Amino acid sequence: MYQPLHQFKAEFFKALGHPLRLVILEQLIAGEKSVTDLQAALGVDQSSVSQQLAILRTRNIVETRKDGTSVFYRLRDPLLAELLELARSIFNNHLIDTQAMLQQLATTDT
Repeated sequence: MYQPLHQFKAEFFKALGHPLRLVILEQLIAGEKSVTDLQAALGVDQSSVSQQLAILRTRNIVETRKDGTSVFYRLRDPLLAELLELARSIFNNHLIDTQAMLQQLATTDT
């Protein structure tokens, strides 16, 4: 029924389908960061950050570099930054459409 490519795409987008993972990826657009860096920037406990990074790493969305005892994470493919920016534009368009509908409703209800 589904081709392997469709399954791969679905798994890729499923990996992006968690709010904390998206925030982590947005942080990594600026460059590599350690779990400690991400934890401090996001105000989230270390275990939550590590858990989400493990999922992203399993899906080959992020990769790691070890420096002594620290592990640094970075985007595996810089095109992911473009994908997230494109998604932001799509969401903004939806919000604009929603705002226009709400304004239209407000003017017709009075």
